[in-house]
Amino acid sequence: MSDTARESSFEDDVLQELGDDRLQEISGLFGTDAPGALQLVRSSVAELSGELRSAAAEPVSADEVRAAFAEVSTAEPPLRGVATFGGLVSDGLMAGVLGKLARPAADAVAKRTGLPAPTVHRAVDLLVPVVLAVLTRRATAKRGAGLGDILGGGARR
Repeated sequence: MSDTARESSFEDDVLQELGDDRLQEISGLFGTDAPGALQLVRSSVAELSGELRSAAAEPVSADEVRAAFAEVSTAEPPLRGVATFGGLVSDGLMAGVLGKLARPAADAVAKRTGLPAPTVHRAVDLLVPVVLAVLTRRATAKRGAGLGDILGGGARR
């Protein structure tokens, strides 16, 4: 079995960081069941990581993404479970990059799923601190790895 086959996916790590209690909280916030919340989280994380990859490939935003990635790669990894909805205090570059990418990611998820855009925007906004925590943890654990290696396989669209 290869190393990548043994590694959890980026989405799985975000779900682990969320935990069952917060996934149930998302279910309640958005009036859906656990499988609906799980699908919303998976779609949102996949789209957000896809937006991050795209931004890294665009000449206009590549330098900003590289600088943000360098910042999280050298940061101290956050403790597990510290990323709460709006509770991870970070005004770093990557938080800003993810904040910029949240709206287009949410729009894409809303369009693809048919869910109301405001609902998906709220979900993605709630997930940004969790994604940031997982991204930082993975980047510091794999110092020297590229963004694609940290995010794992391609984004699902």
